[in-house]
Amino acid sequence: MTLPTLPSVQGTDPDRVVLDSFRVAVAEQVAKALRISIGQAYQAVDIGKKGCDFSVPMPRLQPRISDPSLKGLDAKQLVQKVVQEFVPNDYIAHVVAADKFLHFEAKSSTLMRLVLDQIHALSRSAPSSREGYGTNSWGAGKTLVMEFSSPNIAKPFHAGHLRSTIIGTFIANVYEANGWNVVRMNYLGDWGKQFGLLAVGFERYGSREELEKDAIMHLFNVYVSVNADVEREKQIGQGRETSRLADEYFHRMEKGDESALGLWQEFRDLSIKRYKETYQRLNVAFTVYAGESLVSPDGIKRALDTLREKGLLTEKTIEESEVNKSSWKKIVPASDPEADTSSGKKDGQGSEEIKPAWAVDLGSLGKPVLQKPNGTSIYIVRDIAGAIQRYQTYSFDKMIYVVGDQQDLHFKQFFKILGLMGEQFVDRLEHVNFGRVNGMSTRKGKVKFLDDILDAAREAMLTQMEKNPEKASAISHPEVTSDQIGMTAVKVQDMQAKRIISYDFDLNRMTSFEGDTGPYLQYAHVRLCSLERTVAPELVLPSSVSEIDTSLLTEPKARDIVLLLASYPDVVRSSFETREPCTVVKFCFRLSHLISSAWESLIVKGRERELALARLYLYLCARDVLASAMRLLSLVPLEYM
Repeated sequence: MTLPTLPSVQGTDPDRVVLDSFRVAVAEQVAKALRISIGQAYQAVDIGKKGCDFSVPMPRLQPRISDPSLKGLDAKQLVQKVVQEFVPNDYIAHVVAADKFLHFEAKSSTLMRLVLDQIHALSRSAPSSREGYGTNSWGAGKTLVMEFSSPNIAKPFHAGHLRSTIIGTFIANVYEANGWNVVRMNYLGDWGKQFGLLAVGFERYGSREELEKDAIMHLFNVYVSVNADVEREKQIGQGRETSRLADEYFHRMEKGDESALGLWQEFRDLSIKRYKETYQRLNVAFTVYAGESLVSPDGIKRALDTLREKGLLTEKTIEESEVNKSSWKKIVPASDPEADTSSGKKDGQGSEEIKPAWAVDLGSLGKPVLQKPNGTSIYIVRDIAGAIQRYQTYSFDKMIYVVGDQQDLHFKQFFKILGLMGEQFVDRLEHVNFGRVNGMSTRKGKVKFLDDILDAAREAMLTQMEKNPEKASAISHPEVTSDQIGMTAVKVQDMQAKRIISYDFDLNRMTSFEGDTGPYLQYAHVRLCSLERTVAPELVLPSSVSEIDTSLLTEPKARDIVLLLASYPDVVRSSFETREPCTVVKFCFRLSHLISSAWESLIVKGRERELALARLYLYLCARDVLASAMRLLSLVPLEYM
């Protein structure tokens, strides 16, 4: 097919985004009629609503018109001028005036040929999924550091971690699809008082025998038990003995005590080993396992020194920090059971001013503590030092933290402090938040572990598969297949809505087969794969797809499918800008439903060979795009089900 040469427009890539060719063709017609630059015209070309392929809202272009003969015309008159001067070509067939809008229709035969050939070529020739159809090179040469998942050491991976893990993986995938180099970082919660609490709990409730049997679950039970001790001491007024011991243990860790660090290292290694098994099951991988413990002590000291030198550190009493009282100084009687003996209070004194912690006054953002009175660091200062350390290591262009909205204030404080310190890279930091999965509390032990959820989803899918023994027998590894379908069910449930929306944890809903579900997406992909197997060997695509007559695809349903397939690169770009996985999930369901509605009208088997080949070509391109979108969501597209 020989097509007219189109002008070059900055920011377009017709070789990878086929719709750019048609948008440029529209812009060329508009620019010529209105005597504006093609770049200005291109910015006003939108994907059309139902009934048209492309739309141009004239009010958007009016301020850009400078030609004296056109400047006095209103939007409707300008629309009529474009219609009058329109010349059909091999890209654009028709234009219609609709009040202040222009509606353009692409030439169907060109659309079919270019879209399907581009999908086929990029899907087959790309050496990796990062270079296939829908991807681009806009971010070439740029580096993203992506912190996500980040579970706490010695705690089982539960559904509360799910959102950060799958949303973070999706965003990392999208950045790679847009040409970025991505460092996937799992920043483990492996430092701080909570580990001191676990160590105290292990001394009281730990068992080496149980540790060898099931390390993670045993440590979780220990953690729940010791937290119960803390709560009980508060309720019956026995002071804070357990909390004090935890503080002391963590202080020993920060001072480099070999015994304390040895236990910490053992628990950390056991946790990472177990996490990796779950991540493999989730089709998630990391470039590096980092952690609060790996933040340089010298870096923490330098950060505190910088804040001190800039006059940003201020005193804050422990009580003010804990109960958010307005008074900066507090006199505490010696008999007060809630007095924290680690604050520096001496025995035998009736009352004494509490030794202050070091904080930064951020006005309306509060006064976050950076260092406790005993010298141990708070996680916000480790985040500050860690960000500086990462910039020195990676020279990143962007760093994203995927953390729930419960930490919104923390990240505002964290970024604000970095700005006050004069760190120029602070503008490259972003907190991508998300809503909560309600109905869980690790400290109280009311938690549904992710492995249990995934096991339940797998069993539900396996039961469903076994209802059709003939199909089940064709699957060589039913356990693996059912596990992948279960994975898909859990992930799609979580990614269907905008990430900021919270939802109640409900295992039945996650594993439901009703409505738009993960299993439905897998079924849609499997059916497309099955079509190729069913018609072979009588019907296979020729080695040169140029031999396929795509002009035979005249049905409106075929055109709808091709237009949707053509929009996939736009979906990838849009999800890059919004960081919303639901954008891709919705595309997958739209495509799946459209294909499902086409099976009866676009039949392949038993039809005349040339027509059958054209339809097979359409379906296989749809399969490739659906698979690409599913992989972007970290799903594994199945061929049998």
